[in-house]
Amino acid sequence: QVQLVESGGGLVQAGGSLRLSCAASGRTFSGYPMGWFRQAPGKEREFVVAITWGGRITDYADSVKGRFTISRDIAKNTVYLQMNSLKPEDTAVYYCAADPSLPTLVKLRAGYWGQGTQVTVSS
Repeated sequence: QVQLVESGGGLVQAGGSLRLSCAASGRTFSGYPMGWFRQAPGKEREFVVAITWGGRITDYADSVKGRFTISRDIAKNTVYLQMNSLKPEDTAVYYCAADPSLPTLVKLRAGYWGQGTQVTVSS
């Protein structure tokens, strides 16, 4: 069974930090780009950032530039999202996804999705 499992979400005060993890299991995502997305209440899911197998990072969403950092541990089949200087508007369910095609991934059409982890930032 293929699984992407996110963890690391929670409640944090504005200005704080969280580190999300997304562990892949059940198959190897060798060669697959992986990315982070988020969906705030009442809003559509949006792309945050993605990283290729070789470590190339796409542009970050404007709303998180300079505050969020994506990284990937190939050996652990895990991708991370370090989130600093969190703002209340960052409150959302954060999802990771994987797909063989980076354009497909970026367009929110990935073939594999995690279940999401809630991030809540209080003011």
